[in-house]
Amino acid sequence: MKLLLSLLISFTFLNADRVSDYQKACAGGDMFGCNNLGLMYYLYNNGDGVKQDKHKAKELFGKACDGGKMTGCYNLGVMYDNGDGVKQDKQKAIELYRKACDGVHMQGCSNLGLMYNNGNGVKQDKHKAKELFGKACDGGEMTGCKNLGLMYDNGDGIRQDKQKAIELYRKACDYGHVKGCTNLGFMYSNGNGVIQDKHKAKEFYSKACDGGEMTGCKNLGFMYNNGDGVKQDKKQAKELYSKACDGGNMQGCYNLGVMYATGDGIRQDKKQAKELYEKACDGGEMTGCNNLGVMYDNGDGVKQDKHKAKELYSKACDGGKMTGCYNLGFMYNNGDGVKQDKKQAKELYGKACDGGEMLGCKGYRILNEEGI
Repeated sequence: MKLLLSLLISFTFLNADRVSDYQKACAGGDMFGCNNLGLMYYLYNNGDGVKQDKHKAKELFGKACDGGKMTGCYNLGVMYDNGDGVKQDKQKAIELYRKACDGVHMQGCSNLGLMYNNGNGVKQDKHKAKELFGKACDGGEMTGCKNLGLMYDNGDGIRQDKQKAIELYRKACDYGHVKGCTNLGFMYSNGNGVIQDKHKAKEFYSKACDGGEMTGCKNLGFMYNNGDGVKQDKKQAKELYSKACDGGNMQGCYNLGVMYATGDGIRQDKKQAKELYEKACDGGEMTGCNNLGVMYDNGDGVKQDKHKAKELYSKACDGGKMTGCYNLGFMYNNGDGVKQDKKQAKELYGKACDGGEMLGCKGYRILNEEGI
C-alpha cells in the first residue's frame, strides 16, 4: 500500500500565486518554503503553478531535510519507500523516516514502525514496531494509535489485550482517524472484547463511512442488508455498498453484485452483477472471481464459456478462495469443459478441504475411496 506525502498546508495555498514566494523563501534559507515548493513539483501539473517534476521535488525535499525541516525528510522517505520518482531504496527510506522520527515528526515514526512490523526493508521486529507506534500515538499521529491497537487486538508480537486495543482505536477515532472507528465498530458488532452493542457498532461504522473509510460503509451496508441490529433496509444497503464500491472497497462491489444477481431487494440485473463481480475480481476480491466463474460456467446472464470459467476458478483458488478450488476440481472430476483428470480433481478437492471447504472434503473422500 502506498504511503501519502505529509501535507502541512491547504491545497488552496499551494497555487500559482505562491510559487515565487516559495522560490524566494527557499533561496533565502527558509526550509518550509523548500518543502512546500517540493510539494508543488511533486503534485502539480501544468496550469497549477509549476510543471510536475519528481526529480525537482526530490531535490527540494532533500534540501529541506538537510536544513532541518523534518517534513522534507519524511516526504523524501516516502518517495524512496514507494519508488515514486526515484529508484526504490528501502534502506534510504528507513534512514529518512528515522531522521524524521528523531526530529519529532510523528508520521516518520509511524511509517518506520510499519516497516519493522512487516519486515519491509529491515529484519522484522515487533517490539521495535510497538515502540515506534507508541511514540507516534503519544505524539498525536493517529495512524500509530490505530496500528498499535491492531497489535493488541490480534496479539501480534505482543500479549493480546482487547481493552488496550479498544482504548487505542477509540483515541484514533476521536481524533479523526476513521479506520479506528471501523475497527471499534467491528469489536462492538461482534462482542469482541466488549459487550456486544449493535447500536454502537452502527454509530462507529457511520462515523467511519462519513469520514471516507469505505470498509465502514460496507460493514454498515451489511447491517442494513441483513437487519443485523438495525431495521432491514435493502435500499440503504444498496446505497452503502455502492458508495463503498465507488470508493475502492471491492467487498462492497461483490456484495452489491450479489444483490443484483439474486434480485435481493432490488430489480434483478445479471449484466450489472457481472460488471460488479468483474470489478471486484480485478480488484483482488476472490469471491467475485468465483461468482463470475459460476456465471460463465452455467451461462447465467452471460454466454456460456467453460474456458473462462476455468480461468476464474483458478484465479480464485490461487487467491485463497476455497470454493474456487472446489469448483475447479469439479470441472476436472467430471471433464466439464476440460479434459477429465481425476488426479488433478483430487488435489484441488484436497486443497479446498484443507482450507475449510467441506464439499472439497467430501469430493476428496469419494475419489480416495475410488482409489484415485
